[in-house]
Amino acid sequence: MENEDNLPDEFRVCVVVPSKPNPILEKRIVFKVYKRRWFILFVLCLLNCSNSMLWLTFAPVADQSAQFMGVTLDQINWLSIIYMVVAIPLSFGTTWMLDTLGLRITLVLGSWLNMLGAVLRFVGVLGSLVSAAKFPVVMGGQTLCALAQPLVIFTPTKLAALWFPEHQRATANMIASMSNPLGILVASILSPMIVGKTNNIPSLLFIYAVPAAIICFLATVGIRDSAPPTPPSASAESSNSEPFLEGIKLLLRNKAYMILLLCFGSGIAVFTCFSTLLEQIMCVRGYPNDFAGLCGGLFIVFGIVGAGFLGLYVDKTKKFIEATKVNMSLSALACIAFSVVSQMRNQRIALAAVCSLFGFFGFSIYPVAMELSVECSYPVGEATSAGLIFISGQIQSVIYILLLQGLTKPMADSPFSTCSAGGDAALSWRVPMLVMAGLCSAFTCCFVIFFHTEYRRLDAEAQASGKKPNLTTCDSMPNCNKPNSDNPPDSNTQDSDQKEEQASG
Repeated sequence: MENEDNLPDEFRVCVVVPSKPNPILEKRIVFKVYKRRWFILFVLCLLNCSNSMLWLTFAPVADQSAQFMGVTLDQINWLSIIYMVVAIPLSFGTTWMLDTLGLRITLVLGSWLNMLGAVLRFVGVLGSLVSAAKFPVVMGGQTLCALAQPLVIFTPTKLAALWFPEHQRATANMIASMSNPLGILVASILSPMIVGKTNNIPSLLFIYAVPAAIICFLATVGIRDSAPPTPPSASAESSNSEPFLEGIKLLLRNKAYMILLLCFGSGIAVFTCFSTLLEQIMCVRGYPNDFAGLCGGLFIVFGIVGAGFLGLYVDKTKKFIEATKVNMSLSALACIAFSVVSQMRNQRIALAAVCSLFGFFGFSIYPVAMELSVECSYPVGEATSAGLIFISGQIQSVIYILLLQGLTKPMADSPFSTCSAGGDAALSWRVPMLVMAGLCSAFTCCFVIFFHTEYRRLDAEAQASGKKPNLTTCDSMPNCNKPNSDNPPDSNTQDSDQKEEQASG
């Protein structure tokens, strides 16, 4: 241990690991962090951003895309819905891949599927293809991109757990998770900007295919390992302790996790509906595509800002439950406001403000909720616990979108409509918006009232390192065993903690 002070960008903590979570007693473990964790995080962010751009390519210009390919708006919506349909069965395999085959294989495979799908979409809109073949080929490319989504979107929690120390996990998860809405932001602004005319669809798909190819190269060449040679924390050392099927059984018996699965899955579904249907909802009331894209952009920008503040706050305080409950309640109020204001004409300022608040309070919950899912389900694998919540969100997203579409009614007269797809787009969204607000409010109330849990991973790490458990964590646990003041941690652990703080600074 004499040479540890000479290592500039790493820290080492020497602990005695107890019987839980690791059964090996009296084993001295060295914890270490590596610079290349930031490169892996960077590649994951780019890949996540690219995949979400490909998902939402057509939604901001749904009416023009339908006109270009000679299909209906319902068929264009399926270019978004296919992501959810494919993700539902594939997600179980993805959680197994992450926990069994590792991070590298999962990310490289996801980058190749993402790139091939983006290229195939571009080929599908070239002039050499007959009109009848355009939509099927584009749908084929979109399906490949959809296959990549769970491989990409499940990885932030796993990456944070395997490569980052305890005091950086929530921030790393926030950065990786928020790259997904960043891609949605780019698509919301870029798609209406490029598709000024209907025949610009090929240019749009080419622009989205280029970064997908570059990211595929970076992932294939740059990511060399699934996990670092030395773990950064006690939980990372034993992160694969539970087999996949056993982990599923534990989750299904975990009441707190099942409440989070249902309620936060509903929140994901509401966000998906908002992103997919925003342009169709607003064009009926006379708002142009570029303003709908602006509202979608404000939703994402303020969501990223909110996630940044919330991630840093939770990293310092460990108040996962309080932060999630407060933000879910405020986002439900914003959802109600959007359902009302979106049905009014000439309310641009109010709509922009509501979308901003909706994103700030609602979208910022995502990375914190993913960390909370790991805390309440430990020692189940991170990919499994976060992945099942994503699956729940995808299932509910398909149900919500089909339900809201089914509740629309043709408008007898729509003189102010700016929808390019003609009568097919002149639909009343008043009832669907109220139903969406009602569902959001109901699941929020359920979560606030019934969700209570222990912070199991933090408690396990505190026991493993011999530290006093975080006060917030310990106060929330009825069976929390606080360290005896007569037996403080040994001096080696205390000195290592100081090194950790210096290195992290």
